[in-house]
Amino acid sequence: MSEPGRALPSCRSRARHRTGPHRLTRAVRHAGRLLCGSLAAGMATAATDLLLEPSARWWPVLWPLPWWLTCASLLAWAVLRAREKAARRPPDEEEDLRGTWDTAA
Repeated sequence: MSEPGRALPSCRSRARHRTGPHRLTRAVRHAGRLLCGSLAAGMATAATDLLLEPSARWWPVLWPLPWWLTCASLLAWAVLRAREKAARRPPDEEEDLRGTWDTAA
């Protein structure tokens, strides 16, 4: 065990602001999560509209919003993912590492 009062190393001790490819990777991950969440919300609102037939006046305005967000987040994810892939360079030795490069792509 550690000495009392001594802090243990943790992941939080790293710098919070990442630069370069790590920042782009994080943006791609967040855009992907937004895409999945908005798609789930769109399916839930479509099911609600089909099964429950809500009669609230604001419902016709609300239920298409997740679908618009899905389209926007899909475009953002696609652009960020393309930039992330373009930022990576293929290895110099094509024969040895070509298989791992194809797997990563």
